[in-house]
Amino acid sequence: MRHSIRTRFTLGMVFIFLIILVLSVFSGFYLNKLSKKTSAILKENYLSVVYAREMSEGIMNINQEITTSFLTNKNSDSLKIEKELSVVNKSLQSEKNDITEPGEGDLVSGIETDFKEYRNIVLKSMILVQSSDNLLKMQNKSGELYQQLSILSQMNGKAIEVKTDDAKKSSKSALTQMTVLATLCFLIALSFIYSFASYFNERVFQLYNGIKEIVSSNYNQRLYFNGKDEFYEISLVFNEMAEKLNSRKEMSVTLQKDSGKDLSSKDVEELKKLLFQMKIMEEQATALLSRFEKQ
Repeated sequence: MRHSIRTRFTLGMVFIFLIILVLSVFSGFYLNKLSKKTSAILKENYLSVVYAREMSEGIMNINQEITTSFLTNKNSDSLKIEKELSVVNKSLQSEKNDITEPGEGDLVSGIETDFKEYRNIVLKSMILVQSSDNLLKMQNKSGELYQQLSILSQMNGKAIEVKTDDAKKSSKSALTQMTVLATLCFLIALSFIYSFASYFNERVFQLYNGIKEIVSSNYNQRLYFNGKDEFYEISLVFNEMAEKLNSRKEMSVTLQKDSGKDLSSKDVEELKKLLFQMKIMEEQATALLSRFEKQ
């Protein structure tokens, strides 16, 4: 199958592009995998810790407001309490939609049940006259909620540690695999470039030496290139040119040997044409040789 130099060069560029594409695809795959792991930590566990903190802070603010009002014998700020209850309930509903760890669902269900009881106690304290018994019930229920919210926070905090360690292991594994793959691709590309460059350098060097020999009037020089590309065609043209030059050189020598004899006007014209053609060919070869030397 005949492959032109342009085809070889195009195939070489496609090969290099495929190596770059392989590296890009695998890099994207590992980065996406690592990104999913870190996103899961943020979405599944960190937000649960935030929700637990928000609920704890809301309950603490409510307790503080009611306890202060009881001690100072003043009415509680109902707007502030309703706002805090709304914040706690919103965080609780968000946490119900973010259950990821084993046992977290049962824990959240218990928190929801205790929060409903706690809210009823708080609402009663806002409507009825506050009493120490009601305040004690509220404190006991809030204590149970604090304990459950603390367990929820610890559960997700532990999950964050485990998943972070897993993400670190995955990143190290991905780095090792990418290093091996990149090294392998580099060696393949280096081998290909060396082979590709050697192929052209060897033929250009032979062509360069052949032209030098022709310029030096060594018309016995021949080129032999394997394959069916443009270099092979150049060698055929070169060898044909060298053969003609050699034949004309031999003819010129023959004419010179016969110069002692009387030459006809036809022989003289033939000799002039021969010398003129040889001069033109040598000038063209010299110009081509100069171009090679500049490159």
